[in-house]
Amino acid sequence: MIKARLLWVDDEIDLLKPYILFLEEKGYGTQCVNNGRDAIELCRSQRFDIVFLDEQMPGLSGLETLTELHSSHPEMPVVMVTKNEDEGIMNRAIGKKITDYLIKPVNPNQVLMSIKKILEQDERMTEAVMQEYRNLFNPLIAEMESCRTADDWIAVYKKLVFWELKLEQAQNPMREILAMQKAEANRLFSKFIRKNYERWIMEGTGRPVMSPDLFERFVFPVIDRGEKLFFILIDNFRFDQWQVVKDIAGEFFTCKEDIYFSILPTATPYARNSVFSGLMPKQLSEMFPGFWVDESEEEAKNLHEESFIKAYLERQEKHCGFSYHKINRNQEGERLVARFPELEKYDLNVLVFNFIDHLSHARTESKMIRELAADESAYRSLTRSWFLHSPLPVLLGKIAERGYTVVLTTDHGSIRVRNGVKVLGDKGTAVNLRYKLGKNLGYDPKGVFDIIRPENAGLPAPNMSTRYIFALNDDFFVYPNNYNHYQSYYEDTFQHGGVSMEEILAPVVTLTAK
Repeated sequence: MIKARLLWVDDEIDLLKPYILFLEEKGYGTQCVNNGRDAIELCRSQRFDIVFLDEQMPGLSGLETLTELHSSHPEMPVVMVTKNEDEGIMNRAIGKKITDYLIKPVNPNQVLMSIKKILEQDERMTEAVMQEYRNLFNPLIAEMESCRTADDWIAVYKKLVFWELKLEQAQNPMREILAMQKAEANRLFSKFIRKNYERWIMEGTGRPVMSPDLFERFVFPVIDRGEKLFFILIDNFRFDQWQVVKDIAGEFFTCKEDIYFSILPTATPYARNSVFSGLMPKQLSEMFPGFWVDESEEEAKNLHEESFIKAYLERQEKHCGFSYHKINRNQEGERLVARFPELEKYDLNVLVFNFIDHLSHARTESKMIRELAADESAYRSLTRSWFLHSPLPVLLGKIAERGYTVVLTTDHGSIRVRNGVKVLGDKGTAVNLRYKLGKNLGYDPKGVFDIIRPENAGLPAPNMSTRYIFALNDDFFVYPNNYNHYQSYYEDTFQHGGVSMEEILAPVVTLTAK
């Protein structure tokens, strides 16, 4: 039985054979590569318990390789192996959070002691985390069952995400129990939304901050103080994904975290247009009939965001200059960063980054992307890797240097779907997997959130008999014909548009320069 899987990265790979034999005798499986690039690629497809990394290598250095490894696997223990006792190099390595370091020439017993120290420390941490979660399990169930307000659910969701990440970091077997607890939370959250959503829209009673309130709550106060603001929206960006990248933003800013409620459908044409217009979709379709695009039309549905922002600022009598930019590829972002002095002319700069939404769609269509983002943990890891290597860190650094404020947010999140729910619809029915609207929908009303009068939910009705239905929990809608094929095809993909904590409870973070 293999006690642990090790990766050793050293350009003098032939000299490692005695170490490999020694470690295999002790029960440790060891793979070797002779350069940083191969190590990074190998770690993308395989999991290692410890990486031994030579500091001095041609091509990608040990420190550069360490940075790349930590960007996608921040929790993975790395032991730096070096001939160099230079204090500056070691300080940089320690600053990049190496787990241990060894000075060449290395004795095999030194390697063994380092392995045992790391693995025993991990075991102790795993046991401590497990016990802490056990102690909180029942109180958290009781808290979920007693939720009565939007703030109650925000507090529960934050705790569930905290434990999801903590158990993941410790590679704790309790993660499956937490997943079941989270599923139960989503079941109760769906009941809460079904009970309150239409009342929030019609009466405003007990209504949390929602998509059309975002600018009024987080943007206008900053502008009114005469400060410059960068409003950065990352499409389809969940609260847990923010948690795994906030240390990158934290290098430049102090972060004030909030959560708001995305409107239904939790999909870009509705939620993001609502954010930028300050209106519910029904109001939007009535005020801008030439801009609103019905589900049945093939035209893109987010082509007029800049016009919505302009009209919103005028309605609120905000006499400020603004710019709007949509970034679909890193090259576009890099060109925007190069034009940073131009952005400084405006009081408000709105930037939309579309990568994560592209990733979720690509994961559905591409077998390779599915394998790279095989589960929630890998999905978060890809998000962190993209964020770190996108133009965002450079842009945030420039913004912080100039002392400007950032509001970083999203329009909605996504959920990993598991269970296909049968629904009937005609040719005019919306094709989204998490919501449908149409005239002749056939469905089980107990298994969905159905809105028979769209105006009660602030939604447009293309026809007199149009109704909306929303998938709950981790369900997705499938037509009965060829059901098994589509169940298999879409199962475990990340979708949005329906009712779940992951889709509705969206992060909004105010970043203030340090």
